[in-house]
Amino acid sequence: MAKKLKITWVRSGIAAQQPHRRTIRALGFHRLHETLVKDDNEAIRGMIKAVDFMLRVEEVEA
Repeated sequence: MAKKLKITWVRSGIAAQQPHRRTIRALGFHRLHETLVKDDNEAIRGMIKAVDFMLRVEEVEA
């Protein structure tokens, strides 16, 4: 089975730098404390790494 990532946005982007805010939007977030399930791939992992201080990430089975 393919692995998925459960990603929750937990820290506000108000004081964050512009590239960090754009990465949060590119991941698909609209509101704080929103949770998304994404495929586990290198592109998503790289975006998560860029803003890991703002997110909570868990691996889940699809």
